[in-house]
Amino acid sequence: MSSKLREYGLELRKMVAEKKSKAAIKARKTEMLGSIYHILSLSLGEPVKTFTFAFKDKNGKQIGKAKTYTPQQFYKETVGGPLNGTFIMAMNDPRRPYYKTYEIEYDRHTYDGHNWKYVNLPMEEIAKMAIASLKDSTKMYTSYDVGKQLDRKRGYLDLDNYDYGTLFGTTFPMNKAERIATFDSGSTHAMTLTAVDLDENGQPKKWKVENSWSASYGQNGYLIMSNPWFNEYTFRLVVDNKYVPENILKVAQQKPIMVVPEDPLFQEDM
Repeated sequence: MSSKLREYGLELRKMVAEKKSKAAIKARKTEMLGSIYHILSLSLGEPVKTFTFAFKDKNGKQIGKAKTYTPQQFYKETVGGPLNGTFIMAMNDPRRPYYKTYEIEYDRHTYDGHNWKYVNLPMEEIAKMAIASLKDSTKMYTSYDVGKQLDRKRGYLDLDNYDYGTLFGTTFPMNKAERIATFDSGSTHAMTLTAVDLDENGQPKKWKVENSWSASYGQNGYLIMSNPWFNEYTFRLVVDNKYVPENILKVAQQKPIMVVPEDPLFQEDM
């Protein structure tokens, strides 16, 4: 399928270069999508037209009666309306000015069909929005440099997990901006931010994320990160607009500054 998509991409670019009509390009694209659908159907099966589903609690006990849905009915009941434009992406990149909007060229949202756009913010602002969302029982997409100072056995991330400096008789003084600029650190892995532990003043002490490396990994599939680690190795947060302060929503409406996809911040996912 990847080979066909690359082949079709070249063909569509050639059609544009030859100034073919929009109608002709759209018709050819529809034919291409038919071929891709055929490959997927043979490999994975035809998409279901209806299915039966019931929600379960954390103990696996069914809640209420099972219902039969079409995919569209399930989407409307669980998600609601369109998602496009209802979230912002916040990024922490100390190499660039904060409270500015950026766009990653050619790095597209699958759902939205347009380039990723994000607001660059200090970690304090990102933490405030994350806490507001979690207090309202709303989990979030987040990304990290998960391999740094990871205790795989305990599923715990903290800056003091391993004392490499003493072991090797040296120091590791680079800050977050310097680590990004030298490809030493970047957004390498996405996880779901699920919980936060706050002190008596409402400040974060620890964060909990749900990972995708199976329930046997870490703490039953979850990882715990200390707040110092969270500040150093968190990069991206996608949060519903209703948890975003008005001044940041205004920043998100700025004309974005274009960023190349080869930027060291955007490394391949683990």
